[in-house]
Formats: sequence, structure tokens, C-alpha cells
Amino acid sequence: MEEGGSDFRQWDEMIPDALGLIFKKLSLQDALTVIPRVCKAWGKAVQGPYCWQEIDIGEWSTRCQPDQLDRMLRLLVGRSSGSLRELHVSCVNNDKALAFIAEHAGSLQTLILRSSNINDAMVEKVAEKFSSVTSLDLSYCYQIGPGGLEAIGKNCKLLSALSWNMRPLDASDKPSHAAEVQAIAKTMPKLKRLELAYLHINNESVLEILSGCPELESLDLRGCWDVHLDKKFLEERHPKLKVLGPHVIMGAFEKRISYFGDCSDTDYSDYDYMDYSDDESYDGTWDDEGIELRIYDGLDYMYELGWPASP
Repeated sequence: MEEGGSDFRQWDEMIPDALGLIFKKLSLQDALTVIPRVCKAWGKAVQGPYCWQEIDIGEWSTRCQPDQLDRMLRLLVGRSSGSLRELHVSCVNNDKALAFIAEHAGSLQTLILRSSNINDAMVEKVAEKFSSVTSLDLSYCYQIGPGGLEAIGKNCKLLSALSWNMRPLDASDKPSHAAEVQAIAKTMPKLKRLELAYLHINNESVLEILSGCPELESLDLRGCWDVHLDKKFLEERHPKLKVLGPHVIMGAFEKRISYFGDCSDTDYSDYDYMDYSDDESYDGTWDDEGIELRIYDGLDYMYELGWPASP
């Protein structure tokens, strides 16, 4: 259709929620650095809650500094305006960051906090704020113990999926995870999916899980070498239960573990930088509007999060 036609689509006039659905398909980098440059309408839309109901900064957060992560969380979670439904972030290492997430967790259903240095005391303080969470991933959170898991179970009554996996070498220092598994069995009866890979547990702990979580449909025990399950017993008593492990098929699970490596202060990859200094086509103004558009709507500290300063 010609631009002058009556049916010509004006993308900058689309309603914000429609634009939000489109922008959610873009990468985090594009949403924060490219979209705001297009026009004022798009810049306003990308700052609204429709783009930030599902936030995934899991990979980015493994490579950033703690203060950068705190700022990014405050920026993106703040933009969700209470409508946050899913959050994937790694390396949350202080109680302020966890408390901030908790304060905005009213609508949160899926929470992934892998490789975070959070402990029982921190979890016990904020567990009641996560009452709407149905799926929780605390894999590689080695400071979480029976107290934290019990607090989660008592406060997150809707929880149906829990992942608390360990890495083989990192879990070797702890002689037993029986108390942690007991806390899960006693407080999380609604679980349908449970991942406990590479924990130091035995058959007794597994029986506690099966007794305390009668609705369980999937149980991951890969790498739990002290577990020796009777297949006939499982087939007779729990015919609908799918059990993975305890023996490990080399490859699949190890790839997942290596992907979520320990957080370290490494240099940023090329993904983290966008340099417009050589772009002669852009001088900071728009001829059709005669205005200057700042990329981050005044958020000049964005360059500290791994992207360039606003022009």
C-alpha cells in the first residue's frame, strides 16, 4: 500500500500494549538502546510495563558487576509497575536486591535465581512476599539450607515446581542434604516437578519426598549416587511419576551446568557494547520533528550497565 493511502499503517500510532507485545520479542540490548531512538512513541512504549512483564537477564547478570546488576534490576523491575510475572536473574548477592525483587513480586509466578549468594536469613525475611510464585529455581544457591527452604514452603502455597540442583564438585563439601530435602517434603505438598540433581541424599530422603509430595509428576535425581531406586516399587506405588537418574547420561545435564558458570568479574563481550560514534547518519536530532531525543529518557548511568551513554 502506498504511503499516502488511507490504509497505510502508522507504526508510531499503535497503542502501547500492542507495541509492548512486539518489543518483548527483541533482545534486551535492542529494547534498551535501539527502540528508544526510533521515535518518541516507541520510546514511551518501551518504558511502559507491557515490555517488562517477563524479564530475562540471566545470561547478562553472570557477567556484570554487582552494582550494575542492582541498577538494572531497579530499572527493569521498576518499569514493570507491579505487573512482573516472570524474572530470570543470576548472581543476586545481597539482601537489598532480593528485598527489592520481593517488594515487586505481587504478580510474580516464575522466579529463577540461579547462582545467587542468598542465605536462609535473607530468604526468611522476604518469603511471604513470594506467595504467588508457582515455579522457583534456586539451583547453585549453596547458602540455602533447611531454614530457607522451609520458609519458602510455608509461604509459597502455590508452588508446583522447584529446582535446587547442585554442581558435582561444589556439592562434594557437604556430607548430606537430608535436612534440606526433609524441609521440602514437609512444606511443599503441591509440588508437581522437583529437581534435586547432584545432592547427597539416599533412599530414605527420596521416600520422604514421595510421601510428602503426593502430586509429584517429575523427579530429577541425576547424580544422587547414594540413591538406589526399586523400579518395580515405583511402578506400583507411583505409576505416573517420571524419575530421572540417579545415573547420569553424560552430556545433556553437564552442558546445562557449564552454561551457568560461576559469576566472575570478566571483561564484557562485544554484545555489551554498541558504539554509534562512527554512525554519520545520526547526529542526535530528527529532521522530521526538530527535537533532540535522549535514548534512555535521562538515564545517563546506563553506560555503566554495559551499554554506551546517551548521545
